[in-house]
Amino acid sequence: MARSIALGALLLAASCLAHVRMTAISVNGGAFETDSVRLPPSNSPVTDVTSDDIICNVNGNIAAPGTTTVPAGATVVAQWDAGAHPGPNIIYLAPVDDVTTTTITGLTWTKISQQGIINAAEASNGWSSPLPNGQYHFTIPSTVPSGLYLLRVETIGLHVASTYPGAQFYSSCVQIEVTNGGSGSLSGVAFPGAYKGSDPGITINIYYPVPTTYTFPGGPVWQDGSTENDNDAGDL
Repeated sequence: MARSIALGALLLAASCLAHVRMTAISVNGGAFETDSVRLPPSNSPVTDVTSDDIICNVNGNIAAPGTTTVPAGATVVAQWDAGAHPGPNIIYLAPVDDVTTTTITGLTWTKISQQGIINAAEASNGWSSPLPNGQYHFTIPSTVPSGLYLLRVETIGLHVASTYPGAQFYSSCVQIEVTNGGSGSLSGVAFPGAYKGSDPGITINIYYPVPTTYTFPGGPVWQDGSTENDNDAGDL
């Protein structure tokens, strides 16, 4: 009994200490920009996949003051706070008429990058998050059309996800303008709606048995997007 109580206390402490926010992005090795990020008011997670907060986090409808210019084909680095929980990283983008829009429901979100299990042999330490230096690297596909977008950067903490609600969703949306774009035809999903509490990538025990594959929520990456590893069931 004492061992169970101690383990429970450790898991509770971990769940409190490792809350994170995505605070800045860098384009093609440039300086990190913060003024285009719709920064949540705290690092607390969203746990209800049916809430509008699943879109861009709490206060995600409040515009940031700036816009980051991103050439199609650019390498982008998203900067997270240190110490994220184990889980995947997922990137979406949605075209908008105005990056300062306060209406974020009803958008179509195209998944352009995801990364899940990196090394199954490392068990709960073998996930995409926590990231080295808190940085997730991905590419804006060269075929993304020029225009204005909200970029949704997300990590999902799976450390207490064996029942729903349990998975912890951390996201920030970034106001970007894609330049020198291509002629790709974007397709995607809606938030809320893309995730269900019963999804195998949302309700999952990552400790026993240790998963060797992972089915991402939100469907596959857009055909011109990218994945960073090949042993995930959700990869193309």
